[in-house]
Amino acid sequence: MVNFNVRFPDDLHARVRAQAAADRRSINSEILHLIEVGLANAGAEAKSPDGAPAPSAPPRGEPDSSPSRKRGPSPVAK
Repeated sequence: MVNFNVRFPDDLHARVRAQAAADRRSINSEILHLIEVGLANAGAEAKSPDGAPAPSAPPRGEPDSSPSRKRGPSPVAK
Protein backbone atom coordinates (compact mmCIF):
# COMPACT_ATOMS: atom_id res chain seq x y z
CA MET A 1 0.00 0.00 0.00
CA VAL A 2 1.25 3.50 -0.83
CA ASN A 3 1.49 6.18 1.85
CA PHE A 4 0.03 9.36 0.32
CA ASN A 5 -0.33 12.71 2.11
CA VAL A 6 -3.12 15.10 1.11
CA ARG A 7 -4.00 18.58 2.40
CA PHE A 8 -7.74 19.18 2.92
CA PRO A 9 -9.53 22.47 3.48
CA ASP A 10 -10.96 22.56 7.02
CA ASP A 11 -14.58 22.44 5.83
CA LEU A 12 -13.99 19.39 3.62
CA HIS A 13 -12.11 17.59 6.40
CA ALA A 14 -15.03 18.19 8.76
CA ARG A 15 -17.49 16.78 6.20
CA VAL A 16 -15.37 13.66 5.63
CA ARG A 17 -14.89 13.20 9.39
CA ALA A 18 -18.65 13.45 9.98
CA GLN A 19 -19.44 11.03 7.16
CA ALA A 20 -16.82 8.57 8.43
CA ALA A 21 -18.38 8.66 11.90
CA ALA A 22 -21.87 8.13 10.44
CA ASP A 23 -20.61 5.16 8.40
CA ARG A 24 -18.57 3.81 11.35
CA ARG A 25 -15.34 3.97 9.34
CA SER A 26 -11.97 5.56 9.97
CA ILE A 27 -11.34 8.76 8.04
CA ASN A 28 -8.81 6.89 5.88
CA SER A 29 -11.32 4.13 5.07
CA GLU A 30 -14.00 6.71 4.30
CA ILE A 31 -11.70 8.56 1.88
CA LEU A 32 -10.80 5.28 0.13
CA HIS A 33 -14.49 4.37 -0.11
CA LEU A 34 -15.42 7.78 -1.53
CA ILE A 35 -12.61 7.61 -4.12
CA GLU A 36 -13.64 4.08 -5.16
CA VAL A 37 -17.31 5.10 -5.51
CA GLY A 38 -16.35 8.25 -7.41
CA LEU A 39 -14.12 6.36 -9.82
CA ALA A 40 -16.77 3.69 -10.36
CA ASN A 41 -19.31 6.40 -11.20
CA ALA A 42 -16.88 8.41 -13.34
CA GLY A 43 -17.41 6.06 -16.28
CA ALA A 44 -21.19 6.44 -16.12
CA GLU A 45 -22.46 9.68 -17.58
CA ALA A 46 -24.09 11.71 -14.81
CA LYS A 47 -27.56 12.96 -15.67
CA SER A 48 -30.03 15.01 -13.69
CA PRO A 49 -33.64 13.79 -13.36
CA ASP A 50 -34.69 15.86 -16.39
CA GLY A 51 -32.01 14.21 -18.56
CA ALA A 52 -29.67 17.20 -18.71
CA PRO A 53 -26.02 16.71 -17.73
CA ALA A 54 -25.57 17.15 -13.99
CA PRO A 55 -23.46 20.15 -12.95
CA SER A 56 -20.00 19.33 -11.66
CA ALA A 57 -18.63 20.57 -8.36
CA PRO A 58 -16.50 23.72 -8.57
CA PRO A 59 -12.76 23.03 -8.53
CA ARG A 60 -10.84 23.72 -5.34
CA GLY A 61 -7.48 25.45 -5.40
CA GLU A 62 -5.23 25.96 -8.37
CA PRO A 63 -4.13 23.19 -10.75
CA ASP A 64 -0.83 23.01 -8.85
CA SER A 65 -1.29 24.61 -5.46
CA SER A 66 1.83 22.99 -4.04
CA PRO A 67 3.78 25.39 -1.80
CA SER A 68 7.03 24.07 -3.30
CA ARG A 69 6.10 25.48 -6.71
CA LYS A 70 7.72 28.85 -7.32
CA ARG A 71 5.31 31.63 -8.29
CA GLY A 72 7.82 34.36 -9.01
CA PRO A 73 9.29 37.08 -6.83
CA SER A 74 7.29 38.41 -3.91
CA PRO A 75 6.40 42.09 -4.00
CA VAL A 76 8.64 44.18 -1.76
CA ALA A 77 6.97 46.73 0.54
CA LYS A 78 8.54 50.19 0.45
